[in-house]
Amino acid sequence: MTHARIEIDPSDTVGEVSPRLFGTFVEHMGRCVYGGIHDPEHPSADADGFRGDVLELVRELGATVVRYPGGNFVSGFLWEDSVGPRDQRPVRLDAAWHSIESNQVGLHEFAGWAEQAGLELMMAVNLGTRGAQDAARLLEYCNFPSGTALSDERRANGAEDPFGIRLWCLGNEMDGDWQIGHKTSYEYGRLAAETARLMRFVDPGIELVAAGSSSAAQPTFGEWEREVVRLTAGLVDHVSLHAYYEELDDLPSFLASGVGLDRYIETVAAILDEEEAALGERMQGRRLGISVDEWNVWYNTRFNEQDKEPLLTGAWHHAPPIIEDEYAVADAVVVGSLLNSLVRHADRVTMANQAQLVNVIAPIRTEPDAAAWRQTIFWPFAITASRARGTALRVAADGPTIATAAYGDVPAVDVAATTAADGRVEVFCVNRDAEHPVEVSLAGAGSVVAGVRDAVVLTVPDGHDRFVANTRDDQPVRPEPLDVRVVDGEARATLPPLSWAAVGVDLGTRTA
Repeated sequence: MTHARIEIDPSDTVGEVSPRLFGTFVEHMGRCVYGGIHDPEHPSADADGFRGDVLELVRELGATVVRYPGGNFVSGFLWEDSVGPRDQRPVRLDAAWHSIESNQVGLHEFAGWAEQAGLELMMAVNLGTRGAQDAARLLEYCNFPSGTALSDERRANGAEDPFGIRLWCLGNEMDGDWQIGHKTSYEYGRLAAETARLMRFVDPGIELVAAGSSSAAQPTFGEWEREVVRLTAGLVDHVSLHAYYEELDDLPSFLASGVGLDRYIETVAAILDEEEAALGERMQGRRLGISVDEWNVWYNTRFNEQDKEPLLTGAWHHAPPIIEDEYAVADAVVVGSLLNSLVRHADRVTMANQAQLVNVIAPIRTEPDAAAWRQTIFWPFAITASRARGTALRVAADGPTIATAAYGDVPAVDVAATTAADGRVEVFCVNRDAEHPVEVSLAGAGSVVAGVRDAVVLTVPDGHDRFVANTRDDQPVRPEPLDVRVVDGEARATLPPLSWAAVGVDLGTRTA
């Protein structure tokens, strides 16, 4: 058995872990909204048609922010369609997903649901088919108290108090030729700047996210960020990046996806640093944060090869099933490693949203005639979101490596750690070796492990292979207790092959 050593130094900090690091995403796409969070026919549905069993799982997931209503959907979204009496709302074609949009779940309904779920609303504006004036009108409708046509319209529609939405996305994936209203970096940057300026006139207290690259593989990646930052200097607070990973007949590279996200984030951060330095006073003292506002495991190749063409050329349907990926153990382990990457970059990643929340590449799945259930990827998100509080620590595992085609040799054990005000240290570990266990020693730098509070591990359940998934009828993949022993001031545990683990420890003073 190989061995890895992790040394924890609570004074070697990266930065504070923002609660916004654990956001989620709800798009009017497939069965995420209709048939997902909202199903008036389900036995658990409330008076507004929202499923109670889904709401309970969303709360358990521990997400803090929700990005809405898209995604590709937002680039053709007419927000006025989603307010007012439900029986008077128009039914529209959604060209982004070749679907029929009923608008039965609109701005008021979703804002109310998000409040019940304890989620901060992150609103996206349409910069595909619309622009600055429309975005400012939506902001006025949402946030201005009263006394104007739009604010009074909101009050007449049932919301006496403003929604008070602070986070706003300036469009979505505008670098992609699949996007309605796709633009060059100059076209988008100019529009984003004018939109940001007008929105700040309406409400100076908002935070704005400019659309960065939708993938590190985009041919415009890098130059897109540079031009957008130059054009929006001093007007926006964050720049987004989107990152999806999938297994492509190369399990070692897939399990090292966290390395890919590390490099992506660090490349964007370096570009932002360079541009901010060059722009100087034009930045008005702003240091741009990185919003990883779409990330997950997504079998995009499978979707493009098998499902995309029929979807975009067939009959129009309301809430058709789209990219309802079923996740196995390896997918959950990779999600755990992507969360580790976000925590490791807490000094620059200001928020992140796993895409999406229900049914559509999601941790939660539903069917109309069954209770909602947790996919395998639910667990690392929920546990990390509940434990990774306080300050991220700079930490690495000294041990064996794994050879990968995509990233070269990478550590077999991927690790992130945080420390809270009460002194508790949380360590999140991934064993990327799919064949062999790794014995891990956890030690303090100049201190000892005084005790283990709790430890869990997620791996292939006994009697199953690595392709096992949770389904409506059986959910075998779930965290189990991890045996951790304290020996000579170190915590020691064996990580099974292909596993993710979370260990909470207390450090104590080393004595002579």
